[in-house]
Amino acid sequence: MVRQRQADDTRSRIVEATRQLLQSEGYAGMTVEAIAQQAEVSAQSVYAIFKSKTGILIALLDQSMLESDYEKVVQQALGTTDPERRLRLSARVARQIRGAQSAAFDLMRGAGVVAPELAKLGRQRERLRYDKEEGTINFLRESGRLRSGLTHKVARDLFWMLTGGDVYRMLVTERRWSPQQYEDWLADTLVSSLLDKRGK
Repeated sequence: MVRQRQADDTRSRIVEATRQLLQSEGYAGMTVEAIAQQAEVSAQSVYAIFKSKTGILIALLDQSMLESDYEKVVQQALGTTDPERRLRLSARVARQIRGAQSAAFDLMRGAGVVAPELAKLGRQRERLRYDKEEGTINFLRESGRLRSGLTHKVARDLFWMLTGGDVYRMLVTERRWSPQQYEDWLADTLVSSLLDKRGK
């Protein structure tokens, strides 16, 4: 238990050191050696935990979500037995993810993280999200409320597309919708696109 707490503390210090260095020194100054010095750990420890600079950036994205109400909303979504509420809470989860990760990506872009690195991070995030979201589609199907005529794959693809970062960026960043407007629209759209109102 003590060892786990120490490991978690070390991990958190490294992620925070990375954030500070990105803000003050930019991506070029965010070397593993500089991170280790800022976090007061060895460079070997940084590599052992995160493997690479990309690994640290992934952890920074994950940390940005934990600082929001993300986990709380996820647990609410997983705990409900009502398909419509599950979808509406999924919209809130998407809002949490998009808001937190957009801020983290903005920090990285501003710090000069090279485009290929950002693209790689984005692809990894999307693959992970696509895999995690299958549980919601399975839940709708098992409840008998998945919209008739939708195959499992099409339903899964629609859910992934609608909750994606491009939709958030277009509506919130480009068209200046408020995050609440985005969440309300997304909730209604998920329900109308995926849910069979008649049930079984």
